[in-house]
Amino acid sequence: MKIAFLLSVLTAIVAAGNLMLAQDRPTVAAPANSLYVGAEGKYECVPDTALFRFNISVQESNTQKAYQRASEAAEQVRQLLKSNQIDPQNAEIGFFSLQPVYDYRDPKRKLVGYQVNTSVSLKLKDFAKVGSIVEQLSNLDVSQNQTLSYILENPEAAKERALEDAYHKAREEALTVTRASGRGLGELSYASVDVQPMGVPGPMVTVRNMRAEATAPAPTAEFTPQKITVTAHVNALFLLK
Repeated sequence: MKIAFLLSVLTAIVAAGNLMLAQDRPTVAAPANSLYVGAEGKYECVPDTALFRFNISVQESNTQKAYQRASEAAEQVRQLLKSNQIDPQNAEIGFFSLQPVYDYRDPKRKLVGYQVNTSVSLKLKDFAKVGSIVEQLSNLDVSQNQTLSYILENPEAAKERALEDAYHKAREEALTVTRASGRGLGELSYASVDVQPMGVPGPMVTVRNMRAEATAPAPTAEFTPQKITVTAHVNALFLLK
């Protein structure tokens, strides 16, 4: 009876601690002769994709000229990609939005032209091409708000490693409890898993006005790349021997 009482207390402590850490975790009514534990796991990996984002923005005196210049700007981007042996299908372009532009300094709010805007995003696996793309994007006078970040586009393998780490930690917690109670740990009866959103992606760099800097070594050259952390939570129910 003392052993059973001690086991019940330790199980309650472990379960309560996990509930405090994650209130949204599923709750399970642990049957007799079982132990319910939870643990967090993580896995760190380097990013696999460079993500460029920028806007195409042009302004002309009338709508026809504005759309024509926007089309020419899109063609510039298309040729830029082809010149770097990049399939234009790797880039995603948004819809073209048109809006009037007014001179608010004029009391009558004078119409001075029309502006066409769209957004472009490009995912690049070959990091060796990043410097060239940065420089050429900076030379386009129709591009604005350019940013470069590094992301993990294929996180499945990292998720599996994070889950493995979480499960091993949960099992170690269960073994600690059972050793303290004098019982043996049996087979896994139930488990729930939850992979958390990945940590902050790799550094985001504004690439506008980087014409001179693009020819110099990258600021991160020879340093260890910033890693992306994938976390997972495992709740496990073990039978006791």
